[in-house]
Amino acid sequence: MDPQFDFAPAARSLAAVVDGITEDQFTDPTPCAGLTVRDLLAHVVGLSEAFRQAATKEAIGHSAPPPSGADSALPDDWQTRIPAQLDALTAAWCAPAAWEGETEAGGVTMPAVVMATVALDELVIHGWDLAAATGQNLSVTLDDLAILSDFLGETDPEGTPGLFGPVVSVAADAPALDRLLGLTGRDPGWRSVAAADRRV
Repeated sequence: MDPQFDFAPAARSLAAVVDGITEDQFTDPTPCAGLTVRDLLAHVVGLSEAFRQAATKEAIGHSAPPPSGADSALPDDWQTRIPAQLDALTAAWCAPAAWEGETEAGGVTMPAVVMATVALDELVIHGWDLAAATGQNLSVTLDDLAILSDFLGETDPEGTPGLFGPVVSVAADAPALDRLLGLTGRDPGWRSVAAADRRV
């Protein structure tokens, strides 16, 4: 099966946000309840490798739910490791075989095409989480917004435990990214007070 989309734009955007984060922001809050910037960076380290392994199918039978919060280890080389892992993820999903059959990540098995879309969602949404938490902006392509809007279009208004909170109402004429964020239970207007204070 030919690749259905290219991870490169989302990977580059997330990598750019990571490059703009400093260690003095580690304890700042994020839009993800109970998670700090450090916690979310650790999550990105784990998910970028997990979804690469999902593409190669090497994760099948070996994956497990990732640790969360303060239990997630953040390697000292996080600022170079994350972009490298995002590049590796992008390259892995360029292989036609990555999109065929079923695969596994985080202890969950699903069709590879669906897993790829989940991975794209993780890159874009957590990219926005980190950008909002650290006073940055995230660039998202119209193609990626369309893919994820279709994917999340049937979101349960009550949310999905462990994934998304209840849908946040967003104006129909709001920007596409804002509407997408609302489907994941995020307030598009959320910004870190700590990041704003640093700019004063």
